[in-house]
Amino acid sequence: MDLLESVADDLARQALAIIGMSHDDKLIKEMAEVMGSSSSTLQEAFLTAVRIRKAETRALHTLQEFKAKQKA
Repeated sequence: MDLLESVADDLARQALAIIGMSHDDKLIKEMAEVMGSSSSTLQEAFLTAVRIRKAETRALHTLQEFKAKQKA
């Protein structure tokens, strides 16, 4: 993972952790705006990392549901 992806993923993880506690998605938009004012490249990577992490969470949830059904 290169520096850009590493920084973007770290920021995405931190933001999603806070959102998980507050359930306020505005943080993602605010962070993206701040990043975009100085680095559109980081902004794009951050938003991509957020989408990937959200998709990962949904996929893991689906996997857990499937496993639970198999045990039943």
